[in-house]
This record gives sequence, C-alpha cells and structure tokens, in this order.
Amino acid sequence: MRIGIAFLVASYVLSQFFRSFLAVMSPVLSAETGSSPSDLAVSSGLWFLAFALAQIPVGAALDLIGPRRTVSVVLALGGGGGAMLFALAEGPVTIHLAMVLIGIGCSPVMVTAYFIFARIYPPKVFGALGGATIAIGSLGNMAGAAPLAWTIDAFGWRETLWALAGITFIVAIALAVFIRDPARVTAPTRQRAPMRELLSIRPLWPILPMMAVTAAPAPLILGLWAGPYLHEVFGADAAGIGGVTLFMGLAMVLGNFAYGYLDRLARSTKAVVLAGGLAMAVALALLALWPAAGMVPATVLLIAVGLFGSAYPAIMAHGRAFLPQHLLGRGVSFINMFGMGGAALLQLASRPVYRATEGSGDPAATFSAIFLFFLLPMLPAMALYLFSRDAHA
Repeated sequence: MRIGIAFLVASYVLSQFFRSFLAVMSPVLSAETGSSPSDLAVSSGLWFLAFALAQIPVGAALDLIGPRRTVSVVLALGGGGGAMLFALAEGPVTIHLAMVLIGIGCSPVMVTAYFIFARIYPPKVFGALGGATIAIGSLGNMAGAAPLAWTIDAFGWRETLWALAGITFIVAIALAVFIRDPARVTAPTRQRAPMRELLSIRPLWPILPMMAVTAAPAPLILGLWAGPYLHEVFGADAAGIGGVTLFMGLAMVLGNFAYGYLDRLARSTKAVVLAGGLAMAVALALLALWPAAGMVPATVLLIAVGLFGSAYPAIMAHGRAFLPQHLLGRGVSFINMFGMGGAALLQLASRPVYRATEGSGDPAATFSAIFLFFLLPMLPAMALYLFSRDAHA
C-alpha cells in the first residue's frame, strides 16, 4: 500500500499541474488555436466545475466499489483521455471539452487519498497526512510554470500534451496494480439515503462554507491574479513575477505542512483554522487597502496569503471527524465538493469584477476590488465557523 500511496501522491502532482498549466500555455494556444485569455479562463473554470460536480458519484464509488477501481479508471479515462483530446485541439471549444474531461479525471485523486488515510491510519494523524500529500502535490503547480515553458519550447505544446497523456496512463495503471482496497464497512441496517444522512450531520454545516471560501483565494490569486497585479501595478517583468509567485507557491507548500502538523499537535482544530483564516483575511485586507504600497510589501502580503490560505487539510480533518465510517467516501467527497465548487464560482466571478473596474484607468483600484472580492465572503463564513463544534471536543 505504501507504493500505492506514493502513486496517489504522484497523481495529485498531476492534478495540481493540470489545474494551473493553462497560464503558461496561454501565448502558444492563442497563436495556434485562437484561444484568448478569456477563453482559457472559461476552460479553467470548467475544470473546477467538472471536478466539483464529479465529487458526488466519486464519493459513492469509493464507498461501493472501493478506491482502487475508482481512481485508476477515472484518472485513465478522464485525465489521460482529456490530455489526448487537448493535444488534438484546434480551437477553444475542444480545449473546453478537454478540460472538463481532465477535471473529471483528477476528481477522485485527493479524496481517494483521504479515504485511505481515514480507513487505515489513526484519526490523530489524518490532518498531517493530508497536509503532507497536498504540500508535495503542490510541486505540480511549479512544474506547470517554468519547467512546462521549457518543455514547450523544446518539443512543442502538442507533443508535451501527448507525453502528459502517456504519463497519466502510466500512473493510472500503477494505481490499479498497487492500491489495495480497505476492508468494506457495512452500513447500518436501518439507514437513510446517504445524502440525507450526510446533510443531517449538523456539525458539518458551519464547516462547509468555511471550506468553500477560504481554500480558494490563495491558489486562485497565485494562478490567476498575482501576475497581472504585479505587472500592471508595479511594472514587474516575467522574471520578477516568477520570483514572487515562486515564493508564494513555496509558502503554500509550507502552509500545508504546517496546518497538518498543527492539527496533529493542537487541542483545537477549530482554533488552528480560525487563526489562519484571520491572518489571511488581514493580508487580503491590507492588499485591498494599499494595493500600490510597494513591490516589497505586496510580495510579503502575497506570501502571507499563500502561507495562511492553505488551511484545506485542517478543514478537511475537522469535517472528517464527524463522518461515520460507512459514509467516509461520500463524506470526504462532499466536503471537497464545497472547496472545489467555491473555487470554481469565485474564479468565474472574479473575471467580471476585473472587467467592471479595469476601465477606471487605475490598476491599483482594479486589484483592490479583486482582493476585496476574495475577502468579503470570508467574513460571514468565519463568523458562522465560530459556532462549529471542535473536532477534538
């Protein structure tokens, strides 16, 4: 199973790569397929939406047929097949369809890891294992930056996509070989419909909004808005943007490790998540109030957003504490659906916010609105989260 978990982590690296690689491919796709940045923003949003909507059937499959077949088949058909379709793309519509397939293909990866961790490891290490998996998987974001650009320059973007399809198929086959399904848990004789039973777990209610709006700002700002912000407000070139986003990405890796570690040590998962959420809210508020304060303050604040905005493993651990064993697959997928669905909606909605303010002639005011847009939903979510029951209570 250790080898299987290693390949699960590798598949999560692929998932993170596919989540962020469009930004680097934008120039060549614009030149060769006529896909504008706005088209690719839609493609990226469709990836998130497909990923989120797939969580319900993926969760059911984990509980009913087990993780081995679920993750290997879906990753191969969706991830590998989607990458092949992308390699054949001649226009934005094909890219949209390919990203939908890839989003579906990536959808079982993280929740399969969480499902296995929840079944075979003690609850006290659940958050740490999830945090470590996400932190290592975040290397996919970095692979989708400069290394991808070098590969495209050296071999071409279509050849790169064919190679990615091959790698995805190889990882899917390895998952089918090495993953072992945990022992099946028998559901209670008299049970309600699974979704009704999940929705009846009241301790989850204040956790779900927190997942929806606090797991999204850091990756969306890193993947979408950090570059335009630094360029339009401070005139940063590609090297400057790359340096800042590299440090922000490294902060997210560190943040995932830190949240997982703190969740294991702390007596209160709720306190860890609230403290991190408050710190991220302060960083976003400062960026919104003084977006043009200077390159150095902006860099520090973006790094803070990345560091404190990596609470996903701790929030997932908080929700997992209230899930019954027979609904672990559906439960972790349900919580994950809120995280990915929130990211999808925020990503799609951030574009109109940008377009509505870019005509002002003041880039600082435009990005002030963007940072405020990410901040405002956090405030009611954190207020509601105050009333959540602690995982360690």
